[in-house]
Amino acid sequence: MYFRKRSLRFILLFIFFILFFGFFTLKLVLIQVFRSSYLNHLAQKQQTHVITLAPKRGTIYDRQFRPLALDIAAYSLYAAPRMMKPADIEKAIDVLPRTIGLDKDLLRERLTRDKGFVWLARKLSLDDMEKVLAFKLRGIHFMKESKRSYPGHEAAAHLVGFAGTDGHGLEGLELKFDKLLAGREGAAQILRDARQQDLLIEQALLKPQDGFDLILTIDDNIQYFVEQALAKGFQRHRAMSASVVVLNPRTGEVLALANRPTYDLNEFGKSHEDQRKNRAVCDMYEPGSVFKVVLTSAALEKGIVQETDKVFCENGAYRIVNHTLHDHHAHGTLTFREVVEQSSNIGVVKIAQKLGGPVFNDYAQRFGFGKRTGIDVPGEINGSLKSYGQWSKISIGSVPIGHEVGVTTIQLACAIAAIANDGILMKPYVVKEIRDKNGETIEKFSPHVVRQVIDPATAQRVKSILAGAIERGTGKLARIKNVAAAGKTGTAQKIVSGRYSHDHFYATFIGFAPVEDPKVAMAIMFDNPRGTYFGGTVCAPIFKEIAENVLKYLQAEEAVQSKKSHAAEESSR
Repeated sequence: MYFRKRSLRFILLFIFFILFFGFFTLKLVLIQVFRSSYLNHLAQKQQTHVITLAPKRGTIYDRQFRPLALDIAAYSLYAAPRMMKPADIEKAIDVLPRTIGLDKDLLRERLTRDKGFVWLARKLSLDDMEKVLAFKLRGIHFMKESKRSYPGHEAAAHLVGFAGTDGHGLEGLELKFDKLLAGREGAAQILRDARQQDLLIEQALLKPQDGFDLILTIDDNIQYFVEQALAKGFQRHRAMSASVVVLNPRTGEVLALANRPTYDLNEFGKSHEDQRKNRAVCDMYEPGSVFKVVLTSAALEKGIVQETDKVFCENGAYRIVNHTLHDHHAHGTLTFREVVEQSSNIGVVKIAQKLGGPVFNDYAQRFGFGKRTGIDVPGEINGSLKSYGQWSKISIGSVPIGHEVGVTTIQLACAIAAIANDGILMKPYVVKEIRDKNGETIEKFSPHVVRQVIDPATAQRVKSILAGAIERGTGKLARIKNVAAAGKTGTAQKIVSGRYSHDHFYATFIGFAPVEDPKVAMAIMFDNPRGTYFGGTVCAPIFKEIAENVLKYLQAEEAVQSKKSHAAEESSR
């Protein structure tokens, strides 16, 4: 009986252990077979930490390889709240706001999250990092990143643009060429210990691919001359806005482009939208008398008039349908050359009537008005040029003198450059070359001919007339000592509340120099200058200052290059 009881207990115990081990064996099989991937992934998350490795963003250089935008070292602050005790959090909340200016409420909210990683501040300086590290805060760490820096601050701000904290372009060339500049991110897996502290042992690595570099047509020295002259004029005349474009008329290369108002690229967050507008390509306005170069070119090309032909300018008042056209100064009889030099509205309109609206409109289109130039910066607009079928009865008295038409500064610059370039219109461009970090050329951009607008002989005749406009006409303040320059002034009434205002104006000037071998072509616009408002008094002096400085600089550069070439020839002998 006793033996039987012991045997029964043994059997029950044996069955229990069999079931017990069977259960755990089944559990292990389920874990190994069905949940192994999940558990392995969970272990990897606990033992490793994936860090994104940011690539170095491409540098933007001027034509002489001086950096306009580049990456510099920066240090980003982050925390591991789960590893921090309440005392650690309170110490951090006490220290960080007074050390690097973080908001206390925002800091407390982030440090009390149930997370292993939270950003506290991005792209701090080395000095800020050292200040924080001196407090030895538990759970507070730094990650090395890069920060976009703009050495010129405001220089070429509207061309270069800026990149945000995440390293992606938001304005200008930084935006347009963002994919090329940004590169490709890499990643590293960092091992962690049981306390979730990084051991800095790279378990796996995908190297980041650095972005490509841009080499621009802009010359930083020429840009400086333009910025300085424009800033002084803008302050002197208290204008609403202003823009300048300087081109190489032979190639279409943009040597400088500047606008006012402007902003500091390193502090773009403090700027507003109005300051960030690239007005040279996205602001449209009526050009006034600078548009007379179109009529001058068309009339000479078609043989409607000769330079010495007499034009009676009606002593300052001329009736067109129900509208009376006036000249700023009353003129009697002028030669056609004098009509342009003295900027007689009546004389120009009389020649336009002989030429005919359809022919004039065709030449305006040939010069590129009414459509984008195709410049490689974002935001360009078409401007406005009505087809002849949309003209009213008085349009023949408005369009040839720069009313009822909308232009941009880049369009004006291209038009005057075409005259300087023997009648050949070039496509403007800013990016000259794209290179990788090894200096290898990825893509190169060359001058592109758009069309022959007028024949070379006509262009020479227009050049001569525009040179006279500076020597004897409305552009006298644009005269350059010992250099023959050519140009045209413009003044246009602004439309306010649907009517042309007698108190608000656009002042414009277009020109090039030297006449015999043009090195620079330029367009200048001031919106609503105060006090004096004529293109000849507001913009012409700015042309003079910029052109003088640029021509001296280019001459010095040519001398340096000549010496280098001579030295290279001597060393090769």
